[in-house]
Amino acid sequence: MKDLSNYRKSYEKNELLETSIPEDPINLFNKWFYETEEFGGVEEVNAMTVATIGLDGFPKSRVVLLKKFNEEGFIFYTNYNSEKGKAISNNPHVCLSFFWHSMERQVIIKGIAEKTTETISDNYFDSRPDGSKLGAIVSPQSEVIPSREFLDEKLKQLEKDFQDKEITRPSNWGGFLVRPTEVEFWQGRANRLHDRIRYQLQNDFSWKIDRLSP
Repeated sequence: MKDLSNYRKSYEKNELLETSIPEDPINLFNKWFYETEEFGGVEEVNAMTVATIGLDGFPKSRVVLLKKFNEEGFIFYTNYNSEKGKAISNNPHVCLSFFWHSMERQVIIKGIAEKTTETISDNYFDSRPDGSKLGAIVSPQSEVIPSREFLDEKLKQLEKDFQDKEITRPSNWGGFLVRPTEVEFWQGRANRLHDRIRYQLQNDFSWKIDRLSP
């Protein structure tokens, strides 16, 4: 067994103070997102972990790509018949998390997921490369398959079937919009006394802001 007790790092790059934050967490997320992108050191700034409660009662997390965010929330795309799609349909309470190590920052978002409109899903699907479109059609996501060759052969056949034809979005593939109810911003600080600022959505749609102890 490898002992990791000596893996330590001192976080000293930034601070997060109540005197310098906006009233709305989306504005702070936007600021952090583009600061991280500009600073560099994170290959995919939009990579996030999505945690759901599965049909078996267990939580499960996986990394997906954030494709849009605005004042409504955060959008990602998936196969609705996948394990995560079924989990969200059964229990729409999800958690999104970002870890931007180059900036020593985390963002943790609790929210309620809902399917995006068909127009939003169609528009994004149409923007994808043909290979990605066909991949979405080929893959029975999360299902047991006999081999890699099974997928490769299905893809080859679809490439023939759709040659010189428009590739349209399958009805079981589309977006989820996560409307946040709580957003926590975590900024690493020295001596493990990290800054944690939590926004909680109120009944009047304002945000309650608290500092949490690290």
